[in-house]
Amino acid sequence: MSDLDEVFDAASRYFALLAEPTRLRILHRICEGECTVSEIISATGGSQTNISRHLNAMFRVGVLTRRRDRNFTWYGVADPMLTEICRTVCVHLASREIVRGEVLPFQGDLAPPLRRASQTLRGHS
Repeated sequence: MSDLDEVFDAASRYFALLAEPTRLRILHRICEGECTVSEIISATGGSQTNISRHLNAMFRVGVLTRRRDRNFTWYGVADPMLTEICRTVCVHLASREIVRGEVLPFQGDLAPPLRRASQTLRGHS
């Protein structure tokens, strides 16, 4: 396997991490600042079991930090590049129809939410 093949394999695993909408929701919440599992559950609307499963997976691959403080577990961003990639792609997808008049294949009823999402995502730094 060449060095490039190893890079492509690693990039594929990195992007596979983003293939789950719940993980994007988690990152969206955590990029605002370190937060507890309860705060993540509240922000994402996921179940305790599902959110914990995703948090553990994301922590194991090194994209999240985790610390315990008494009865709370706090998660934060360990890989700021990942949140930047997510934000860039989400803003791009949400604004395509607005900026260029392009039609997204999955646009349909999602146009207003995508428009609002683009505005929300642009507000984060």
